[in-house]
Amino acid sequence: MSTLLHLDASARRRSISRAVSAAFAEAWRAENPEGGYVYRDLAAHPVPFIGEAWTELCDTVLALGRTDLDRLPELVRTPAQANALAIAAPLLRELLAADVILIGTPMYNYSIPASLKAWLDQVTFPRMSLGHRRFVVATARGGSYSPGAPKAAYDYQERFLRDFFAGHYAVEDTVFVNAELANSRQDPLMAQLRGKHDASYAAAIEAAGNLAKEY
Repeated sequence: MSTLLHLDASARRRSISRAVSAAFAEAWRAENPEGGYVYRDLAAHPVPFIGEAWTELCDTVLALGRTDLDRLPELVRTPAQANALAIAAPLLRELLAADVILIGTPMYNYSIPASLKAWLDQVTFPRMSLGHRRFVVATARGGSYSPGAPKAAYDYQERFLRDFFAGHYAVEDTVFVNAELANSRQDPLMAQLRGKHDASYAAAIEAAGNLAKEY
């Protein structure tokens, strides 16, 4: 039985990235009626930033030679380390129990929201490999960052996540579904691009639903 871990990071309750990730989740659950499903709203219920005690846990993991959650509690030495483990362990268990990880995220300032980065930091310990898991990222971007677009070089959202999952978790097949030109909804200077945005948004919803049937 497969399990889907679904994360949303948009500060907007009604957002494009949430809608695209929801399209994937709805289709996936229809295709996997017996599958497990875990949802976490990182904006509504943000996880804390890591602190020094978390880095001490990392040192313990390095000494162990692998991320062994079952052994970490016996190696905790301070109340601060115990608190850090109490935050990180449930997040790690959700991640390790999932077969598919779905992330809905907007692009903020060319990158990802702090809420998503905080979650990534909490679940990133040394000696971890998630190579057999599959990652899907549903994004919304204010402008266009497709190959050949004037601002393509400023895309530190997809580039960061793709490199992070490959470099740290050995995940090579992260799939991105991007809805672009979202700022045309509010910015008068981009109003002429609204049609292209609507087409990109519709295509992303359709692509997310179709992609879920393959997972």
